[in-house]
Amino acid sequence: MAITMADITHLRKMTGAGMMDCKNALTESEGDFDKAIEIIRKKGQAVAAKRSDRDASEGCVLGKVEGKYAAIIALKCETDFVAKNADFIALTTEILDLALANKCADIEAVKTLPLGKGTVADAVTDRSGITGEKMELDGYFFVEGETVAVYIHPGNKLATIVALNQAGVDTLVAREVAMQVAAMNPIAVDPTSVPADVLVREKEIAADKARQEGKPENMIDKIAEGRIGKFY
Repeated sequence: MAITMADITHLRKMTGAGMMDCKNALTESEGDFDKAIEIIRKKGQAVAAKRSDRDASEGCVLGKVEGKYAAIIALKCETDFVAKNADFIALTTEILDLALANKCADIEAVKTLPLGKGTVADAVTDRSGITGEKMELDGYFFVEGETVAVYIHPGNKLATIVALNQAGVDTLVAREVAMQVAAMNPIAVDPTSVPADVLVREKEIAADKARQEGKPENMIDKIAEGRIGKFY
């Protein structure tokens, strides 16, 4: 069976694979599109398996608001070149839209969502095969509130979302809060939300510092508590 350019283009639109990969898959499958898609997916799985031990230190982080809900997601890859690729960003956007539409609670739920001929996890593996780089969903967070906002730092390397418990808050104010979160990287919303292990560690640091300063041993705990107050 003769493989036409129209066939190759159609398969490329269906899979996002390169033109030559599409041509080879169609040739191997004798023009059967379903079989060709399976061939491309298997190639992607093989590439992903070979690169599983590589470091995926680059990627794309996006966030979006939908009514009273907001979500952010991070899709990682190996190089900045791929991270800036339009198809890679489009895949990240598509996964984020799906996750938000389904109000997924965690990243494992996101991975099982249907996408294309398989799941989100399959789509990530397929894209890995196309680019030749390791790819993985590295993070997903979801919030709900009366007022929600998202801030995406230029370059798609950092994003934050916030949920406020009051309706009618100016969206610009909410976005400013999200921007401050990105800038300050706070570990909690208020003192009661600070993890216990963090408090223990900070108190130990404060106590050690007081001893190094020669403070009386019977005053160490009180001094440490005072410094913990400043830590908040």
